[in-house]
Amino acid sequence: MTSPSPILVTGGTGTLGSHVLPLLRAAGHEVRVLSRSDRPAADGIEYVTGDLLKDEGIEAAVAGTETVLHLAGGQKGDDEATRALVRAAQASGVRHLIHISVIGADRVPLAWLRTKLDSERAVAGSGIGWTILRAAQFHDLTLTMVEKMAKLPVLPAPGGLRLQPVESREVAARLVELALGEPAGRVPDMAGPKLYDIPALVRPYLELRGRRPRPKLRIRIPGKAGRAYRAGENLTLEGAEFGKRTWEEFLAERLGREQSGSVRHA
Repeated sequence: MTSPSPILVTGGTGTLGSHVLPLLRAAGHEVRVLSRSDRPAADGIEYVTGDLLKDEGIEAAVAGTETVLHLAGGQKGDDEATRALVRAAQASGVRHLIHISVIGADRVPLAWLRTKLDSERAVAGSGIGWTILRAAQFHDLTLTMVEKMAKLPVLPAPGGLRLQPVESREVAARLVELALGEPAGRVPDMAGPKLYDIPALVRPYLELRGRRPRPKLRIRIPGKAGRAYRAGENLTLEGAEFGKRTWEEFLAERLGREQSGSVRHA
C-alpha cells in the first residue's frame, strides 16, 4: 500500500542511498531526500536542501513525514547531526526513525565509532519508534582502502585484524524492509559471508588487475584499539544476518565493468 506521506532519506545521494531510493520507489513510496545541494525532483523523488551538521533545512525536510531513514554519516560529527535530526523529527511527529550504524560501535575504542554509538543513543532515547541496524564495512569502502594499499611497495598486514565486508545493495534491501515495517529496536547486525585479513582482501584485487603480489610487512596495531581488533570486537560472528555476495564476486563485477568501459573508450 502506498504511503500517504513521503519517506525522508538522509544520505540519499551516497553509496547506500543510491540503492535505497529505487527500492523505495519500486515499493510504491514517494521519497524525499535531504541534500546539501540543490537538485531537481525526478521520478517521485523530491530533494530538500539542508545540512544536518549546520542544523539547516531539517524542519522543512521532516515536515509531513512519518518515516525517516537516516543514512547520512561521515568520520566526524555524526552524533551532532543525528541529534539535530532527532530534534526536528520529535517536533514534526515522525513515527519511525531507522538508523544505520557500524558493527563494534560499542566495543572498539575509536573516536569516530564513539560518535556512531552516541548517534545510536540519540535515536534510541528520542521517544520516537526506532530501528537500528549495525552493518560491517561495505565492499565499496573496502575497495577504496585496498586500492590505496595496492599502491604501496610493501603491504601492511596488521596482525589479528579481520574484516567481514558486506554488499551495500544487500544492506539497502534490508533497510528498506525495516523502513516499511514497524519499529523493531536494535535488530541483528548485518555482515558479509566471509572473513578476510588485509592480504586476503588485496590478493584478488592484484590478480584481477594483473599485478604481482606485494611483500607483506607484519605490523601491530597499538593500544586499546589494537587489542579490540585482535579480539574481533569489530566482528559479529554469531546472531548476525549474513549477506550472500562475497568480496571476490564484488571485485569481479566492479573491475570487469571498469575494464569494459576502458575498452569502449579506447
